[in-house]
Amino acid sequence: MHTAILTREFPPDVYGGAGVHVEYLVRELRKLIDVDVHCFGDDRPGAVGHRPDATLTGANPALTTLSVDLSMVAATAGVELLHSHTWYANMAGHLGKLLHGVPHVVTAHSLEPHRPWKAEQLGGGYRLSSWAEKTAYEAADAIISVSAGMKDGILESYPALDPDRVHVIRNGIDTEIYQPSAERDLLVDKGVNLDAPIASFVGRITRQKGVGHLIAATHHFDREIQLVLCAGAPDTPEIAAETKAAIEELQAARPGVFWFDGMLTLPQVKQVLSASTVFVCPSVYEPLGIVNLEAMACGAAVVASDVGGIPEVVDDGVTGTLVHYDSADAEGFERGIADAVNAVVADPTRAREYGRAGRERAQSQFSWTAIAEQTVELYRSLL
Repeated sequence: MHTAILTREFPPDVYGGAGVHVEYLVRELRKLIDVDVHCFGDDRPGAVGHRPDATLTGANPALTTLSVDLSMVAATAGVELLHSHTWYANMAGHLGKLLHGVPHVVTAHSLEPHRPWKAEQLGGGYRLSSWAEKTAYEAADAIISVSAGMKDGILESYPALDPDRVHVIRNGIDTEIYQPSAERDLLVDKGVNLDAPIASFVGRITRQKGVGHLIAATHHFDREIQLVLCAGAPDTPEIAAETKAAIEELQAARPGVFWFDGMLTLPQVKQVLSASTVFVCPSVYEPLGIVNLEAMACGAAVVASDVGGIPEVVDDGVTGTLVHYDSADAEGFERGIADAVNAVVADPTRAREYGRAGRERAQSQFSWTAIAEQTVELYRSLL
């Protein structure tokens, strides 16, 4: 079988959960079938790169994205199946299906109707991205949902879809790569007190990830709890400025607030997660939440919102604590996050038990090998 994976991100250019998913899925798929990868950017080991049409320089990002998609379509003749990831590549899969007469599989990592804040980033391009996603989803031969919760969201957003075409194959984690690390040099260099409790966050500065909620919640953390905030790649200059101002206000109000605003290396991420008493995921929208798996695999207790697929990852009361998110009650959500973090930190034995149970859960239930096998089985059913 010869498949082409169509994706915006591929190593070394990985900045979000979809890119992590593609990286590890491709690694395991290549043990089973022939896989080409087409990604945005330059050629790199294991992938063919595609760049926007030069005549569109300065145009809305949605238009430049669609020009990359056309380049991908032209380059994928001869494959037996196309598999696209995120709206950035969905139209390449859809047009490739029509042009080459092959099946198209979409993996749903997020849903444009559930991310209205993207209009801040794309302007009118958000309407184009929404159209591209809807068109590709409704015409796809199969859609892979990364969680059962996400499947509900897909069918709600696109009621014309036949539910039998939506298949749940969850995201995974490589627990040989993500495992507890004894390194602490990054934290020591930044002045973090290793003898005091650490609450951490790793993620992009975007409305989706709830960074603002976490910053507000930290005002109610017990004073001995430190916050290590690994947050970068803001969606817009406006949210970057807003976040910077909120962090500065928090730092003026309490000690122990550390902001790492650049993208960390994998060893640095593992170091932060491994040193954390509790990892906090305040997302307001999350199809699954690979970052929670990464934290669990590194032995951290987790406090997370109960949105999307997160309850399928974080076992409430076993690997961490879930906090109910209500968009109409931001203050209540933020106090809930703070209360949950304070409770976990106040009981070190329970925090350690959560961490041990989280790693065991990541190892036993989220194997990339099994995910790749399920994916190939789906491919074969379409040929």
